[in-house]
Amino acid sequence: MEYEYSTNDPAVVAAIMTPIMLISLVLAVIMIIALWKIFTKAGEPGWAAIVPIYNAYVEFKIAGMNPWMFLLLFVPIANIVVAIMVALKLGERFGKGGAWSFFLLILIPIGYLILAFGKAVYSPPIAAGRYSSGMYPPPPAAGYAPPPPPAQ
Repeated sequence: MEYEYSTNDPAVVAAIMTPIMLISLVLAVIMIIALWKIFTKAGEPGWAAIVPIYNAYVEFKIAGMNPWMFLLLFVPIANIVVAIMVALKLGERFGKGGAWSFFLLILIPIGYLILAFGKAVYSPPIAAGRYSSGMYPPPPAAGYAPPPPPAQ
């Protein structure tokens, strides 16, 4: 048996992986900058953009969703649905429509940069208080006033 040893394989891998790593690093820095600005626009600490899992928690909070729903990002099929929901809610909080949220899903870094450095203003969700929906109080009950008590 004769074994052949080649030193070209690691060089090819390095030549392929180096640009991929550099592009990934640039995109990560862009996302950190965009999230930092979005978090500060929403009144959250900017440093939260750097902390890996906490930034998803804060993003859910900013979007007006239950912050603990970020755990669904670890579930294989549910993470797609949850990512769509977060994009819709985040766009809604910054006054953007459904088409903008779709753009936010497809071109993530560009969408986040436009949200961060654009003129979009964050409008926080209305506090739920005693109303479960968190939107507006229910309308008053319909009907008429009860009759007065009988005279004695």
